[in-house]
Amino acid sequence: MDDMELSELLHLVSRRLRHGWKNRLEPLGLNPGQARALRALVDAGRPLRMVQLADQLRIVPRSVTPVIDTLEETGLVRRKVDPANRRSTLVVITDSGREVYERAREARREAGHDLFAVLTEEQRDQLKELLGAVEAQFG
Repeated sequence: MDDMELSELLHLVSRRLRHGWKNRLEPLGLNPGQARALRALVDAGRPLRMVQLADQLRIVPRSVTPVIDTLEETGLVRRKVDPANRRSTLVVITDSGREVYERAREARREAGHDLFAVLTEEQRDQLKELLGAVEAQFG
């Protein structure tokens, strides 16, 4: 481990976090992409056009369609015609979708808690501060 590059180590830890989150999402009937779509809708605080949702998720618009299809089939979102542009479709999160999103959010917290349990609270705070400083340069 001593000779591993920081970027490689961070990649491995991130992969473990994603894997732990994915495993906790499965009982909710979600995959990470679907959970991210619900989060984007909750964070937006309003219905989003499909193209806006794709932008939020940083994916091409055609890739968001199967995600929304599955979420709609399970009643977590619904589509409606955009009154401002009848050719556009809005994606609306349902009450059930909000509930499942909260459970997915908790699943992510639990995955992080389990992964970083080996660290003391002080070490976790320090790591959070360091990673925050790295991310802040892009914000």
